[in-house]
Amino acid sequence: MAVSADYQVQFPESGDLYSILAAEGIEFLLSHSGEVPLEYIHGKTICLFFSANWCRPCKDFTPELVKVYENLQSRGEELEIIFVSFDHDMTLFYEHFWCMPWLAVPFNLSLHNKLRDKYRIARIPSLVPLYPDEISVAEDVIGLIEDYGPEAFPFTKKRKEKLKNIDASKRIGGQLEKLLTHESRKYVVSRTGSKVLVSELVGKTIGLYFGAHWCPPFQSFTSQLIDVYNELATTEKGSFEVILVSTDRDSREFNINMANMPWLAIPYEDRTRPDLCRIFNIKLIPALIIIGPEGKTVNTNAREMVSLYGSRSFPFTESRIVELKACLKKEGDSYQRKVKDKKHEHELKLDMAKAYVCDFCKKQGRFWAFTCDACDYDLHPTCVEEQEALLV
Repeated sequence: MAVSADYQVQFPESGDLYSILAAEGIEFLLSHSGEVPLEYIHGKTICLFFSANWCRPCKDFTPELVKVYENLQSRGEELEIIFVSFDHDMTLFYEHFWCMPWLAVPFNLSLHNKLRDKYRIARIPSLVPLYPDEISVAEDVIGLIEDYGPEAFPFTKKRKEKLKNIDASKRIGGQLEKLLTHESRKYVVSRTGSKVLVSELVGKTIGLYFGAHWCPPFQSFTSQLIDVYNELATTEKGSFEVILVSTDRDSREFNINMANMPWLAIPYEDRTRPDLCRIFNIKLIPALIIIGPEGKTVNTNAREMVSLYGSRSFPFTESRIVELKACLKKEGDSYQRKVKDKKHEHELKLDMAKAYVCDFCKKQGRFWAFTCDACDYDLHPTCVEEQEALLV
């Protein structure tokens, strides 16, 4: 079964649960210490957790739900989760239940089928909050918890909308510290482990760099970004900073990543990393998001811009792209459309190239080149001029 949460908008209140339990003669719930009377859950927010030991997505999600449950319990929230098993026998039921700190309905296939049908469970894992009909529950409770953790509580549509609005506010920007810090961390780290206060970065152009060491395109683009970073460190005198938002699989990979990077990073263990991935809807890596000096997001696809224009991209705004295109057009208009270089047998045509190696000077070229349609031959425009001058 696919990873998905319950998709309905509203659910019956908990009185329906008691009716179903009573019809099956159930007078208690299970905990790890024994039987728990039904009166124990009166007055609490009840969530039914439909899961199974054989279901890999369920086993992946359960530890995350445990963290959320324990956090909410420590906050004093009157929440109780009740496990409803989709397992086929009691051994698997208890094996799965053993890792859960909450309650469970007794293993009873008839009861489980009735609860499944009552709450229209189409897939697992599913988490069903039991609220009165006038309270709308979020459509994807599992996804909401995966995105927001304990902040998703009480899992209502109203709460989801509020969280999405907070994300949108951070994405639009204006407050760098609000985006990158929280109450227990006000800094980012360097590869040496030193801490840099985010408040010291206010007023700079910031590149949020998303990626992981295991990703070959990330490694390739990192080399290019390091060159751009070092060039701008000289030309822009510290007005540009990059902050790694790691999507590495573990802290070891993160440390390997940072060892070769001259910039800063969000600490690996910090919850802001997945928050930023969610806020900026990062689906592919590497990704480079640019936050302007005023703290506002100015470019959500700076990777493409850097790949095309290198350090000339700075400050990575849309207006800068317009300027660069105009400059390149003007430069191209100044060249002949075709040339005949005496060191090459074929006619060469002016063309635009992201990157190439000049066959005369053997140096890296970018943008305009004179290329041969018949063979793999490229000349930088200035090299064509130099040859013609030498051969006069």
